[in-house]
Amino acid sequence: MPPAHPPEFRQRAIELARSSDKLVGQVAKGLGISESCLRNWLRRADIDEGAREGVTSAERKELAELRQLELENEVLRKAAAYFARENVLPK
Repeated sequence: MPPAHPPEFRQRAIELARSSDKLVGQVAKGLGISESCLRNWLRRADIDEGAREGVTSAERKELAELRQLELENEVLRKAAAYFARENVLPK
């Protein structure tokens, strides 16, 4: 998997694609990225700016953090149940 592009590069690519008279594919080729990559960035920017329906990047990040916390809580619940059972049962 190729390394992620820096946020500054993404923002400049989005600005260039929006302001250019060229097709998205031509702009992407000039930047050395795939057309689908640039289209994804444009779609994500539209959502983040409220121009399109969808889950914003901030909301996606928060959901990912919540999922991680849920997984951690589940592990702790299972560990607590395991240790409680070990202390209660006769040996």
